[in-house]
Amino acid sequence: MSELTLTVMRLGFLAVLWLFVIVAVQVIRSDLFGTRVTQRGAARRGAQEPRAQRQPAAPPQQQQRRQEGGRGNNRQRRGAPTKLVVSEGSLTGTTVALQGQTISLGRAHDSTIVLDDDYASSRHARIYPDRDGQWIVEDLGSTNGTYLDRTRLTTPTPIPLGAPIRIGKTVIELRK
Repeated sequence: MSELTLTVMRLGFLAVLWLFVIVAVQVIRSDLFGTRVTQRGAARRGAQEPRAQRQPAAPPQQQQRRQEGGRGNNRQRRGAPTKLVVSEGSLTGTTVALQGQTISLGRAHDSTIVLDDDYASSRHARIYPDRDGQWIVEDLGSTNGTYLDRTRLTTPTPIPLGAPIRIGKTVIELRK
């Protein structure tokens, strides 16, 4: 083998070795410091209250009932849940007041509860009240599924008080 071929092979091996070292350092850096998180909509909202506490516009069904003058379900039933609490996962301790609005869960920045979880889809699930004031959880076609009390959801399902809803590593419960 000529001296030139041997030198080119040595330089190629050195380049591949340095490429491996750089990629390894980037992976370790991202594991240590995580991904960069920006405040979603901070410039758009200004100094308004956080998304989890804001009440978005009512769903069309509720708006129609209000316009028709139907009986309002503004009164809470006795024993009805008043808050949604994250009991496990990276958002442990987060609480969202239940005020009759639909709560969206997922990795998308416009979700009510943004899940930083590799097992969550961008639009993973939603929780909404039905006409009787009972809360319903619905999986929105996620890859890894939504579980209610260890049962994978295939249809919209009523949520019992205190029953765990699992999305990836995150567990959410309805509480009084």
